[in-house]
Amino acid sequence: MEFNVRRLAADAGTFLSRAVQFTEEKFGQAEKTELDAHLETLLSRAESTKHWTEKIMKQTEVLLQPNPNVRVEEFLYEMLDKKVPMRANNHELLGECMIDSGHEFGPGTAHGSALIKCGETEKLLGSAEKELIQSSAINFLTPFRNFIEGDFKTILKERKLLQNKRLDLDAAKNRLKKARVADARSAELNSSPPLGEEYVAHFSYMLSFLHVRWLKAETELRIAQSEFDRQAEITRLLLEGISSTHAHHLRCLNDFVDAQAAYYAQCYRYMVNLQKQLGSFPSTFSNNNQQAGSSSASISVPTAQPAASLPVPPPSQASPALNELRSTSGTRKARVLYDYDAASSSELSLLADEVITVSSVPGMDTDWLMGQRGNQKGKVPFTYLELLN
Repeated sequence: MEFNVRRLAADAGTFLSRAVQFTEEKFGQAEKTELDAHLETLLSRAESTKHWTEKIMKQTEVLLQPNPNVRVEEFLYEMLDKKVPMRANNHELLGECMIDSGHEFGPGTAHGSALIKCGETEKLLGSAEKELIQSSAINFLTPFRNFIEGDFKTILKERKLLQNKRLDLDAAKNRLKKARVADARSAELNSSPPLGEEYVAHFSYMLSFLHVRWLKAETELRIAQSEFDRQAEITRLLLEGISSTHAHHLRCLNDFVDAQAAYYAQCYRYMVNLQKQLGSFPSTFSNNNQQAGSSSASISVPTAQPAASLPVPPPSQASPALNELRSTSGTRKARVLYDYDAASSSELSLLADEVITVSSVPGMDTDWLMGQRGNQKGKVPFTYLELLN
C-alpha cells in the first residue's frame, strides 16, 4: 500500500500538538481561545433542538406503536433495508374475532348481527389507525429523523473541525509566546556576547536561528488564525440554519395535528353510525327463537360525547317539527350540523353549516330523511340535521 510518509508524520505531529494543548488546557497550564458569544448561543440552541427533536420523535413512535417488541422489529427491518410485513393491528384483530363469533351465533339473531356490525366498525377503525400511522411517519417522523441523521451530523462534523482549528490556533499562540521569550533572551545575550572569536561566531548563529524560529511561529499563527476564523464562519452559517429547521418542523407539526384531527373525526363518525345501527335493535330479544323473560339480554348503547368542535345532535328524534314533516309529507329547510360522508350511492354527503331541503318518504327508516341539494338527492341521517322554521 502506497502512502506519503511526510504527510503521515505531519498528521501525527498535528495530532500530538492538539493532544498536548488540550491536556494543558484541562490542567489550567495553557490559555484557551473562547468562542464568540453569538456562536456559543447558536451551538447551545442546536444542542437543545437535537435533544428535544429526539425526545418528541421517540414519544411519537411510542404513541403510534405502544408495543416495544413491534418497534424493535420494525427498526431491524429498517436497518436491513427490508419491507416491514403487513400485520393486523388490535382493532382489526378484535373486528375479525367479533365477525367470526357473529357468524357462529348466526347473522339472523340480534346478538350475532350486532357482533358483525361491531366487528366491521372495528376493522374500519383499524384501517383509519393505519392511515394515521402512515401519514405521521411520512409527514412528521421522517423530517425529524432526517434532521438528526443529516443536518445535525453535518453540524457536529463542522463543530469538531472548529474545535481542532481552535486547538491549532492556541498551540500556535503558545509556540509564538515561547519563541518571543527566547528571542528576547537572545537579544540580551547578544548585547554582551562571551569572549572568544570561535564561540562568538557560534553564538551569533544560534541567535539568528532563534530569530528565524520566532518569525516562523508568527507566520504559523497568522495561518492558524485565518483557518480558525474561516471555520468559525462556516459553523455559524450552519447553526443559523436551525431557524429554518424550526420553521420546517412547525409545518410538520401542523401536518401531524391535521392527521390526528382527521383520524379522530373519522373514528367519531364510525362510532356514531354504529350507535345508530345498534339502536335499531330491540332492547330485549331472544336467541334460538325462544322468548326471553326477565333474564333476557339487553343491548344498552351509551351515548358518545361528541368532539368539542362538533355541534351536539338534536336530543330528541321525535321532535314536533319532525312529526309535522312526516305527517304532511312536505319539505323543510335544514341546516347541517357537521360533515357526513355517504356510505353508499343512495346517501348524500353533507358539509357542516350548509342548508339543504329535506322531506319524509313513507316506509323510510325513522332515523333518515330524504335530502336534496340542487340536483343531488339521497338519504341523510336526521341526527346530523337541524330543521329550520
